[in-house]
Amino acid sequence: MAFSSLATPSSSSSSFTLPTKPSPGAGSVSFSRASWERGQGTRKVRMAAVRAEAVDTSISPRVSALRPSKTMAIADQASALRQAGVPVIGLAAGEPDFDTPAAIAEAGMNAIRDGSTRYTPNAGTMELRKAICNKLQEENGLSYSPDQVLVSNGAKQCITQAVLAVCSPGDEVLIPAPFWVSYPEMARLAGATPVILPTSISDNFLLKPESLASVITEKSRLLILCSPSNPTGSVYPRELLEEIADIVKKYPRLLVLSDEIYEHIIYHPAKHTSFAALPGMWDRTLTVNGFSKAFAMTGWRLGYLAAPKHFVSACGKIQSQYTSGASSISQKAGLAALNLGYAGGEAVSTMVKAFQERRDYLVRSFKELPGVKISEPQGAFYLFIDFSSYYGSEVEGFGTIKDSETLCMFLLEKAQVALVPGDAFGDDKGVRISYAAALSTLQDAMEKIKEAMALVRPPVAV
Repeated sequence: MAFSSLATPSSSSSSFTLPTKPSPGAGSVSFSRASWERGQGTRKVRMAAVRAEAVDTSISPRVSALRPSKTMAIADQASALRQAGVPVIGLAAGEPDFDTPAAIAEAGMNAIRDGSTRYTPNAGTMELRKAICNKLQEENGLSYSPDQVLVSNGAKQCITQAVLAVCSPGDEVLIPAPFWVSYPEMARLAGATPVILPTSISDNFLLKPESLASVITEKSRLLILCSPSNPTGSVYPRELLEEIADIVKKYPRLLVLSDEIYEHIIYHPAKHTSFAALPGMWDRTLTVNGFSKAFAMTGWRLGYLAAPKHFVSACGKIQSQYTSGASSISQKAGLAALNLGYAGGEAVSTMVKAFQERRDYLVRSFKELPGVKISEPQGAFYLFIDFSSYYGSEVEGFGTIKDSETLCMFLLEKAQVALVPGDAFGDDKGVRISYAAALSTLQDAMEKIKEAMALVRPPVAV
């Protein structure tokens, strides 16, 4: 029997009888069509009222103001295209293509075999925090005790917690651009206002001290520095950091968050300097580092914060209510990573050598493209290429290349190469390319990019 025949009474009868459970003095209940329809109408009114009083699905304005990460969105889009059979080359995600070094992986597996699978202290195991202190002393010239170190589920969590711990609504967070996509959103999540400080490719995307001095106000609470930089690969020389520190020390309320996650991926003759090691900066600097980039441990989710105890304690409070401590297994692996030797030993130096070879290839290749501007990166594994001379170009079968986003759409469509538009990093002139991929993959991508760009000509002289 069709469901529709059960839904309404027969149209050939003005009334119908529903059988009911026998009860004293009653064998059946009879309804007229009119009373049935009145009942249905009442039910609809009641259902409408229920719908009108449905669950409030609104989202917090603070969360609604956050922008999704374009790097992750593009990486996901490239992955979806590959699953659909499109041979996309993904150069969007900031993830080393190397396997985690064997000694680190073995330590993680041993942790499982040995039963090191329970909760750890919120701040991290004592043995790992002591090892981090030794690393910071030997490699960075920084003196910390274990209670001044907080181990978290990745450097990203460390930064988020630091911003939440020190910033209040109305505060300003000073962020040089191009910047890592998450910095402004972290500031907004804390109710603070991100203040963007543009830099220039002619200055290798390094913040000028006078630019910093010009924007500091009584609301300025936090300056975020990333060296080596994501997305530009720029490395701040010690002399420039000292000039920045001279400005910072004039403002007692201004703190510095130093993101040093790429410190070991650096190319000679560049050298890494920890901001907290500069005279007078230890007390006001929150140093963030981790294991994801240098040790190819992105999936292990392990990072750490080192700072004066009151800042670390505040971040620890947040972590205790959000996630508690990092994975016990990852912490054993992190300990093994720090035992590989100075700056990660041979395992890390081998990866850095490969990154430098890839960087050199891409720099040479992009210099062959007309109208392209390049600042040769001194660290990390990114190129931030200025393609702005192509904006305004018409491409047959595609349309107008208006900005970094449409350029990346063009390259994804025509070259099947996924890159990240510069507007995600606060500089629409550029495009970020990750060379955390095999050299052969980069060569294939470069060939496809050149073929696609041959269809375009800069509309203006450069």
